[in-house]
Amino acid sequence: MTVPAAALADQLPPWATLVRAPNPGPMTLDGTNTWVLRAPGADQVIVVDPGPLDETHLRAVAEHRTVRLIVATHGHSDHVAGMDRFRELCPDAEVPRLRDGQELTVGGLLVRPLATPGHTADSYCLLVSLADGGHPAVLTGDTILGRGTTVVAWPDGNLADYLASLRRLADLPHPALPGHGPPLADCAAAARFYLAHRQARLDQVRAAVAAGAQTAAEVVATVYRDVDRALWPAAELSVQAQLEYLGQETDTGVGGTVDGTNQRESSPGRVGLDTP
Repeated sequence: MTVPAAALADQLPPWATLVRAPNPGPMTLDGTNTWVLRAPGADQVIVVDPGPLDETHLRAVAEHRTVRLIVATHGHSDHVAGMDRFRELCPDAEVPRLRDGQELTVGGLLVRPLATPGHTADSYCLLVSLADGGHPAVLTGDTILGRGTTVVAWPDGNLADYLASLRRLADLPHPALPGHGPPLADCAAAARFYLAHRQARLDQVRAAVAAGAQTAAEVVATVYRDVDRALWPAAELSVQAQLEYLGQETDTGVGGTVDGTNQRESSPGRVGLDTP
């Protein structure tokens, strides 16, 4: 799926500026989105995901007023490889240790970190608004992309965690500012779309296993046959996560669709699966 998961946003919140890194590719789409957050009229800014180690990009980001905080949505290199160099360019900036439920205030902005593991174990989204609560939006990192769907990067990523994170985001009907791709108008709508997509993929994986697929690679060749082969290695990671998830359903005897309702059909689990 390469289309947006929700309608595109007509405009950014008045406190958000996008500086896109020059690292386009099959996994990064148009490049990594570095977000510069500054309330109107404020001097201090927050930088989210400095991006790759690209001097021109990092200097362009550092030129946005006084950088007070630097935040990473997760630890993948396309988001944080430039972190050390960026801290050299902004020596007075702090890098806070994120905790779910905390509140960070900088220059008229309120930032609430939300633990959203799944894509990676360390993934966070950020619910950001003006200090008075106005113009809220969700910075989604790689948990929700502006185009297509994200990889559950097994074994660090976990599908059960990812589905729980999507259900959490489905309660936030605010614009989504993703780590890659264009901004979306409605985070909640995108999360619901992703949940439906994951349910469909799980059904396809069950069917592939029932038809005799013995390895994750064989499942990918069946379920993702219409997807660009350049993406198959990433798809195999997601399939590994899906097989693990289905295996847990079988091991515990607890089924269920991704929205938390009862399972529509029994799961073949991991019987006969050769997974590393």
